[in-house]
Amino acid sequence: MDLNALRLLVRVAETRSFTRAAGDLGLTQSGLSRAIARLEQQLGVRLLQRNTRSVSLTPDGQMLVERAGPLLAELAHTESLLHDRRDAPSGLLKISTPSLFGRKVVMPAIGELTSRHPELCIEAVMSDRLVDIVDEGFDAVLRTGVIQDQRLIARPLAPLRWVTVAAPSYLQRHGTPQQLEDLQRHNCLTVRNLRSGRLVEWQFMDQDRPLDLAVQGRLIFDIGDALVDAVLGGYGIAQLMEFAVREALDDGRLLPILQGHAGRSRELSLVYPPSRQCSPKLNAFADALGQLRW
Repeated sequence: MDLNALRLLVRVAETRSFTRAAGDLGLTQSGLSRAIARLEQQLGVRLLQRNTRSVSLTPDGQMLVERAGPLLAELAHTESLLHDRRDAPSGLLKISTPSLFGRKVVMPAIGELTSRHPELCIEAVMSDRLVDIVDEGFDAVLRTGVIQDQRLIARPLAPLRWVTVAAPSYLQRHGTPQQLEDLQRHNCLTVRNLRSGRLVEWQFMDQDRPLDLAVQGRLIFDIGDALVDAVLGGYGIAQLMEFAVREALDDGRLLPILQGHAGRSRELSLVYPPSRQCSPKLNAFADALGQLRW
């Protein structure tokens, strides 16, 4: 079996486009198409369904990519260990991260990386928008929740933990809620999900079971950064990831509330295409993230 043709097939599967795959690989579309046609002839099966607007894997192609992708990545990793172990991270690393997490956690990590590796340049897109990692040319993205796209590799990181907080000034004026029902009488600062258009529900544990609670308030934001500013200003109660308010909790500018219902967390992963798995610059970034605690 032609391993090079397999690599080409995996890239077409990642991009779902002969045009983008050929451009990424530095090949002509006709040369790429002929290589995959030879692989199909060698295997005696159809691997791709082609039409004028898109390309998709057949069931046989899907099985081959799922099985061959990790093997090719491992082979490339072995080659990298043998030949490129001493190569320092260099070139452009393009990443995307949620805005607040990027500013609070990722910024110091990438600043340190660029100081340690003078040949490395990092383009960080800090946005709560769900970017397309392949179409927009990202090397890796940080994403919360369960990763459904099986074309991508998801490397688990330490999970994010929710905390419910308020400023002492707010609690002095309005009292401290003791039970979840008490939140109905308070100004709960909320965020609207950019994808669904709905207000984000708050996440609690109730008698050891997860509970999603719809809350209401008179201030609604589209990003977590503004939510932090509002709760620090004493305008209401907010639920945020702990990393976003740890300093304010440590110095008393914010106080945790409803701790008996705390404990919920959310998955966080570093996500990247298989073709980026052996990149020294990506591995350096992943290692830096692995050393952080949030």
